[in-house]
Amino acid sequence: MNNTALTKVHEALGAKMVPFAGYNMPVSYEGVNAEHETVRNSVGVFDVSHMGEFLVLGPNALDLIQKVCSNDASKLVDGQAQYSCFPNEEGGIVDDLIVYRLEAEKWLLVVNASNIEKDWNWINLHNTMKAELRNISEEYSLLAIQGPKAVEAMQSLTSEDLSAIKFYTFKVSDFAGIPHVIISATGYTGSGGFEIYCKNSEVEQIWNHVLEAGKDFGIKPIGLAARDTLRLEMGYCLYGNDIDDSTSPLEAGLGWITKFTKDFINSEKLKKQKETGVSKKLVGFELLERGIPRQGYTIVDNEDSTIGVVTSGTMSPSLNKGIGLGYVTLEHSKVDTEIFIQIRKNKVAAKVVKLPFYKK
Repeated sequence: MNNTALTKVHEALGAKMVPFAGYNMPVSYEGVNAEHETVRNSVGVFDVSHMGEFLVLGPNALDLIQKVCSNDASKLVDGQAQYSCFPNEEGGIVDDLIVYRLEAEKWLLVVNASNIEKDWNWINLHNTMKAELRNISEEYSLLAIQGPKAVEAMQSLTSEDLSAIKFYTFKVSDFAGIPHVIISATGYTGSGGFEIYCKNSEVEQIWNHVLEAGKDFGIKPIGLAARDTLRLEMGYCLYGNDIDDSTSPLEAGLGWITKFTKDFINSEKLKKQKETGVSKKLVGFELLERGIPRQGYTIVDNEDSTIGVVTSGTMSPSLNKGIGLGYVTLEHSKVDTEIFIQIRKNKVAAKVVKLPFYKK
């Protein structure tokens, strides 16, 4: 089991620790609902240092990124980030990721913790243009400072104007006494805030300063359980649940990051799929009765015919109702369509809704 540079800090804070993607991670501190509300209403800090980071360097860096990624990274300028995915050759997804343009010949790819080795092998396999690749995952830490009060709470820690860092842009600047960290206006919660990339040797200093600076704003450490309920309320995909090696980005509603303005792995087949249309779609749904949908539950129609499967589900802390994501047949994917979730022996009524579930 791998530890992050902050594992002992979490244990000292009384976090409930669980194995996740090969790492010993804090799942909760005071309970998922309380932590969820902290992020929605004020500010919380997550240790997400288990995520993977690859540097892509040199004159062929962009060529490699364009080949392996579905989105068009040529549109980025220095200081911009982009959500993307690695399509595989069978029409599915190797992983979803964020692409950062540091400089014209220096790029950062941030990948999911459970896929670090798989992604590293994949990108090396397709590096026919011989871009320089460095896997820096074990050297770097990542904190997510999330919530509507994040800008105000953290402004004292940096000379950078945090309010000027727009969504999916970033600055390399001073933060909490460390001179060169990436301050990125990205996150997985839908409540605003920043992600801070720094070296393992720097992260404890930054963590302590963040908690101190946020004290008057009610900051609290937040675990992975609340990260999951927060992302699900936004309808954000989780790799391994809602997308995987067998799900097409078009089925998953990720057509907006699948750009056919360039060639990439499997682009021809995905282009054909776009033209002919998909047979199933990932949709959001709300339960109309009491119940909690869970991954793997069957979705049925009025006649009890199977029409799909739940990929993620929870009791929404913000909405106080059961919500979920799942793949259903195309004819059942329209907003307001009534569907049913098979929860053990009960057929629980639900309806397809427009995402996100949580609207500020």
